Amino acid sequence: MPADTALLVTQEQHLTTVAAAAGGDFFKRLGVLAQACTGARAQGRTRLHRNSHRAGTCEGTFWRSTTRQEVQKIIKAAQRYELHGRKPGRRNGPLGSIALEILALFGNLVSFKTGRLDPSLDWIMDKLKRSRDAVVRALKALRDHGFLDWLRRVEPTPNEGRGPQVRQVSNAYRLFAPKRALALLGRWSGRPSLPDDDAAARADRKAIEVEHVASLDLGAFASFQCGDTPLGRALAQMGQALDLRESAKRTESQSTSYPYSPM
Repeated sequence: MPADTALLVTQEQHLTTVAAAAGGDFFKRLGVLAQACTGARAQGRTRLHRNSHRAGTCEGTFWRSTTRQEVQKIIKAAQRYELHGRKPGRRNGPLGSIALEILALFGNLVSFKTGRLDPSLDWIMDKLKRSRDAVVRALKALRDHGFLDWLRRVEPTPNEGRGPQVRQVSNAYRLFAPKRALALLGRWSGRPSLPDDDAAARADRKAIEVEHVASLDLGAFASFQCGDTPLGRALAQMGQALDLRESAKRTESQSTSYPYSPM
């Protein structure tokens, strides 16, 4: 092969190698850029949950004022519920120990005046020294068994142009005490309210009783109030004597009130 021809071939091979290297680097950069964009989009999607509400606009009808006694009742009911539902040989019941820890933490954190309760997941993990997975499972157990409910919330981001315009923030939580758990408290659950039909029946009986008492004379009234006791019988006799005296006065007054007409 002539020297000029060999030199030309060598130069062409060198150019092909350089171009391939440059092209490979170019496509590599394109691949990295595409992965970054895909990762950013996936990250934006995973941060937002369905049925999320804008923070500051949804809590007014969700949070409710409460008292320390009501919160303690919820915590006590959850403890009884956990013990009652724990099977022999098992360490945990339907809620689990971490759920009870979260409930106690929320009981100290909730605002009694407004009901505000919105700790972040990271804050709960830090306070209880528990993993994210354990806290998430415990929160779900509390919700599934009726001791807790929450609203997912989002807030606007400072992003301009393309990209997510809102970001996920901490949930708004609300404590509950399900009836099946309150029933385990016995006297600690407080006096239950009467149903409407029972209250109406009590009101009717009270009205009949008042009407009956108003119709009694003094002797009968004393017997009604004190029953068949020595005091009741003594008061009944006094009442009967007073009734006789009043009756005699009325009879005497009527007999002297007739007009006198001379013959």
